[in-house]
Amino acid sequence: MLFSVVIPMYNESRVIADTFRRLTETLEREASRGGWRYEVLFSDDGSDDGSGDIVRREAAGTNLLYGAADTIRSDVNRGKGAAVRMGMLRARGDWRLFTDSDLAYGPEKAVSMLNRAAETNAAVLAGSRAADEDGYAGYTPVRRLASRAYLRFLSAAAGFRHSDSQCGIKVFRADAAEDIFSRVGTDGWAFDFEVLMLADRLGYSVEEAPVRVLTHGASKIRLVRDSVGMLREIGRIRRRLDREFPGSSTEKGN
Repeated sequence: MLFSVVIPMYNESRVIADTFRRLTETLEREASRGGWRYEVLFSDDGSDDGSGDIVRREAAGTNLLYGAADTIRSDVNRGKGAAVRMGMLRARGDWRLFTDSDLAYGPEKAVSMLNRAAETNAAVLAGSRAADEDGYAGYTPVRRLASRAYLRFLSAAAGFRHSDSQCGIKVFRADAAEDIFSRVGTDGWAFDFEVLMLADRLGYSVEEAPVRVLTHGASKIRLVRDSVGMLREIGRIRRRLDREFPGSSTEKGN
């Protein structure tokens, strides 16, 4: 069995070497125990700070016994959604996970979610901070409240009840990954909404896994301005999907 881990990155030279080491050390240890293999794809979204060179140096200097690490690159910066899509469609794993370049949820959580998805044959397993009582540990009370309200508001606009659409760690079975990401057209932050909306329309069950934030920086979300932009993008996505999927879908197994 092959697991894929996709790391979207844009100008992450400050953290990407540490991410490479922590992630591959964990994957090597757990792969030796679990009897599976892995690949890590760093999907470079047009970085101009040498992030890709750092990854290549780390890969060249690291002896990986159970997997491999590589970079793929877009010549221009297109957005996180484009970087994730490129990685998920290039990946070869039976289950494919993407997570943020700072490993905000930890490498161990990535492995546990991949193992859970494989054990249950899950089509989509989405991390959810809302499903863990300590999911927002470390956030200020104001930021915690604002984040939850923001997500509930936008999820209602998207027309689904997933508790944490924007959580930056998700796993997809190979068939679901190829079916969903080959249709995703959103390059920016709203891509998570389109991914989950497509999963629903295509009939893939979306399960949730409790996760908690272990490391996080300052929020890049500006609630008023970004909420308006997200609403517009969600409206555009819904109109397109309504045209493409006028009827309901039959759930495809798990």
